[in-house]
Amino acid sequence: MNTKISPIFFLALTSIATGVSAFSSVTPTKTINTATERAYVTRDIKTPDPVPEEGQMQALELMKTGKMYRYNVPSAAESVVSQCEVEIAAYTGHKYCVALNSCGSALMLLLKTTGLQHGGKVISNAFTFGAVPSAIEHAGGKAVYVESNYDHVMDVTDLEKKLKANPDCKHVMISHMRGKVGDMDAIKALCDEHGAILLEDAAHSLGVRYKDKHSGHIGVACGISSQSYKMINSGEGGFLLTNDPEIAARTAVYAGAYEGLSAKHTTVPGPEYFKDLPVELPNYSLRMSALAAAVIRPQIKTLDERIEKYNKRYHALAKNLEERAGDHMTIPGVTPEVSRMVHDSLQFNMDKKFTPEMLEKFLKECADHGLPVELFGHKSNARNFVNWGFAPAEDPLPLTSEMLSHACDVRMPLMWDDEDFEDMANVLVESMEKVLADAGML
Repeated sequence: MNTKISPIFFLALTSIATGVSAFSSVTPTKTINTATERAYVTRDIKTPDPVPEEGQMQALELMKTGKMYRYNVPSAAESVVSQCEVEIAAYTGHKYCVALNSCGSALMLLLKTTGLQHGGKVISNAFTFGAVPSAIEHAGGKAVYVESNYDHVMDVTDLEKKLKANPDCKHVMISHMRGKVGDMDAIKALCDEHGAILLEDAAHSLGVRYKDKHSGHIGVACGISSQSYKMINSGEGGFLLTNDPEIAARTAVYAGAYEGLSAKHTTVPGPEYFKDLPVELPNYSLRMSALAAAVIRPQIKTLDERIEKYNKRYHALAKNLEERAGDHMTIPGVTPEVSRMVHDSLQFNMDKKFTPEMLEKFLKECADHGLPVELFGHKSNARNFVNWGFAPAEDPLPLTSEMLSHACDVRMPLMWDDEDFEDMANVLVESMEKVLADAGML
């Protein structure tokens, strides 16, 4: 019996994938607040990248067959998840790739597959998202935090200090927060000197290149994300990437390649690396579904094109702000060895003369004019280490605290038009000027 999908159901599915209402043709427009002649943003800052039609149709075909489980295929070559892993590995230049249900799972498995013992210390950035210390806790580890500087990357001097103070620490997990990659050569040298394994949280740095390679190659393995606000969007999802066959084999088994199911993977090592692993390691059931892989695959093809569009818009926006805001609002620098950034969001540091009260007024002014702006150091922000009660910092982190207290973040949705970013710049500058004027500082 042929399974038919009603036009209304198909339209609704398409609306879910694209973020466009199936029952409305209203298009947001840009307006000016005529009461104050202030710029106003009406577009949704949380707009994710849509799934291309190719991905929508492949997902529908999978739903027709019901074969959404990655191993419900005769061979690896016929698995959409295995095909996706091949394409991700090819894009990043890694030999092995295991698709997972989230990047958080990838980070946890980075630690499990490289020998983290229960209670073992893991050094990481103090400036990252709460998912990183969560993954450390999930793996049974204890987080030790390193300062982050005003360019929003790990402070190498403090890393050396923390490695010396924690000689029993055997893991360093560096987070490329918002795609910003630090001095990886210096970080790797310190890890080697102190006998620590370097791992990379590359959730935000898909497409970022350090020297002549994709991010994620300085450490022994990395994790990337396909959560909705990343460069590839499957709602939830992630990948563990490595050139180490033992890490790859252990990851596949932990993820759920029980019995002989590793044979239905393409980007894992040969059977000699698996041996008794399926009975020695637990199955955590962290596999990526075929549906997630189906919507990811066509997005990989357009990554470079979209990165170019993001970066062009970012540089125009950054130039606009630098010319108009001066020292009141500064843009973090990029590590010289980074040969390509991916600017899908904007970070800026407000001048230190902005008091907490002034910063709150700035955030409110922006929000009142349609632009939600995050302050990384806000008491409610999950990127502020003081909010990680499950993995608290035991030592003071004054450099990070000071940076976070004035560091702001704004997404740059791909689906917006170029003129929307002119409105964004106007709202940011006008809100800043209003706060300064009210404080008698302009």
